[in-house]
Amino acid sequence: MWQIVVSMMMSVVAAEAVPATEPPVIPVGLDAYRLWDRWAYQRIGARSYMRSTYDRSGHNETADASHYLYQEAEDFNVTLDVAGPGVLYFARYNHWHGSPWHYEVDGVDHIVREATTTDPTKKLTDSVFLPESLFPNPLTWTYAITKGADLMWVPIAFEKSFRMAYSRTFYGTGYYIYHQYVPGANLSQPITAWDGKTPPDPAVLELLRCSGDVPDPESLKACRSVARDVPLDAGGTIVLADAIEGPGMIRMLSLTLPRGRTLALERVRMRITWDDRAAPSVDAPLALCFGAGTLYNRDGREHLVKAFPMNIRYDEKAVHLACHFPMPFFKSARIELVGVPAIAEASIRFAVYWAPYADPPNHVGYFHATYQDHPKPTFGQDIVLLDTQTVEGGGDWSGSFVGTSFIFSHNAVLTTLEGDPRFFFDDCQTPSYGTGTEEWGGGGDYWGGLNMTLPLVGHPCGARKAEDAKDPRDLIQSAYRFLLADLMPFGKRAVIRLEHGGENESIEHYETVTYWYGLPGASLVLTDTLDVGDAASERAHAYTSPDASEVVSITSRYEWGPDTLKKKDEAPVEIYPAHTETGRHTTGTSEFTVKLTPDNRGAMLRRTLDYAFPNQRAEVYVADATADEATWEYAGVWYEAGSNTCYHSWPREGGELGPSNPVVQTSNRRFRDSEFLL
Repeated sequence: MWQIVVSMMMSVVAAEAVPATEPPVIPVGLDAYRLWDRWAYQRIGARSYMRSTYDRSGHNETADASHYLYQEAEDFNVTLDVAGPGVLYFARYNHWHGSPWHYEVDGVDHIVREATTTDPTKKLTDSVFLPESLFPNPLTWTYAITKGADLMWVPIAFEKSFRMAYSRTFYGTGYYIYHQYVPGANLSQPITAWDGKTPPDPAVLELLRCSGDVPDPESLKACRSVARDVPLDAGGTIVLADAIEGPGMIRMLSLTLPRGRTLALERVRMRITWDDRAAPSVDAPLALCFGAGTLYNRDGREHLVKAFPMNIRYDEKAVHLACHFPMPFFKSARIELVGVPAIAEASIRFAVYWAPYADPPNHVGYFHATYQDHPKPTFGQDIVLLDTQTVEGGGDWSGSFVGTSFIFSHNAVLTTLEGDPRFFFDDCQTPSYGTGTEEWGGGGDYWGGLNMTLPLVGHPCGARKAEDAKDPRDLIQSAYRFLLADLMPFGKRAVIRLEHGGENESIEHYETVTYWYGLPGASLVLTDTLDVGDAASERAHAYTSPDASEVVSITSRYEWGPDTLKKKDEAPVEIYPAHTETGRHTTGTSEFTVKLTPDNRGAMLRRTLDYAFPNQRAEVYVADATADEATWEYAGVWYEAGSNTCYHSWPREGGELGPSNPVVQTSNRRFRDSEFLL
């Protein structure tokens, strides 16, 4: 009900060359790792969704834990419920809480456990996911390494449906990322339901074990390269490379800094400009750009950052920074350092490797590392890490969000980590919603105050508490999160936001780098809008719904942050005012006509619905309205699980092993945007 918008998926046109009309292949399942060198390629026809156990009121009740869509049995508490084909690419749990988990694939229930499940009152030093052969490291990591979280990157494909349910409800924190695809999308392999028997490809495990090193050293042998020593005597702006001609794809970029001068160089800006564009696409402080808030290495570790795409490695004489994100360009690439201090008798070593790029120019997006400084976050308002409509000249962009590196405190204040990530894609008003900043960075319980660096998540720097700091830089707390298989495509716009503190009340100084691929132009184009409840719009779209209600009005909100907040000794302030929508509701049929352009590669319907009605499900059929006689074809099930009523279960007795204690909660947020792919 309310409003239905129709967007067309198409190939975006860019660069001064003839674009391809066929969209590029979308790596699916384990191919998303095997084909990591296609990170930059457009995902035309893929949509990403992040769901979680967030507090529906927008606050931080029990740290966004144990809010369930519904309970089907004492040991079946549903947190994720999806209809249609897709792939679950990531799941995060707080420690082992909730285990055993049910992974119900196309109606078949698979039990996934964590080794601590047998006696959850005792932590293990070597816990693993079980069956371990199906959930091996490094596609999974448990709290024993992460210092607080169980992380799962094994792709779980489903052809018809997927549900995740927790057997135990105590501290049931989780967030999950899954993809769905337009029927007929150009996938690298068909989606075949996970059988719960076949282990992941060992080659994928070996690839991730290369983190901290060159993922594919053989490929560099065929690359062109520039490597040189750059003196720092003059300082200022240093051009590292400006004669790299395209079309090409950078496969590795590295800097080697003299060990004794490292801290003086950590705030130098790395700048990369593609194809003589008016603004650089990479412009960020060196340390944060390569995954750490500072290059101060408090305990002399070999790797400050040992991630798959970014590395910071120490030896006795130097600090080595390397980037393995594939970076395409069509005409030229200019790489420079800005704000370099003058250091006599010192130099850095620079190297870049690139290969020819022979695919169509509109198959890939430019690599971006967008830096933002947030010295004084606004009370009640999320920090905006990225709004693609306002950077590099603004306008539409088509691409993928692939990660963040961020400082969340310069004062060793970890409580600001209670803030939730909220991501908005292509003007959808319902965010992809996480459960906290530390969870986004792969931790739990603030990583126990410890540091860790893994292939795709990490907390590389920062002392456990201020009094433990050995140096002022030891107060800098940072984390990173990279998205590979679980990257988040967008066709027009991406808005990446982060709550500062549990209710946007933190005053900590944040600094953020957002990594994304983007090509100027839209691959998702609005073609029509039906406003249900508006008589003129209904007539224009031949809308009929025999059993629908009369037009009704609802005044409510979307699921954003808290409605109102209050500072100490001040009156409450309304943060997100309610607004009014009109529409109809029905349990019968609805028929309407909407416009598409003939050259579409698929379409996305988005409707604004009243989320007070639970588990809304409809069978969708489509027909060509221009034909003499409509021939209806089944297109799938449009399903939105749950409602603005959920249940919260925090056992009062028995703790870890206690029975569920369901408390029904109904929020005042009744508006939600839901998408369906055609």
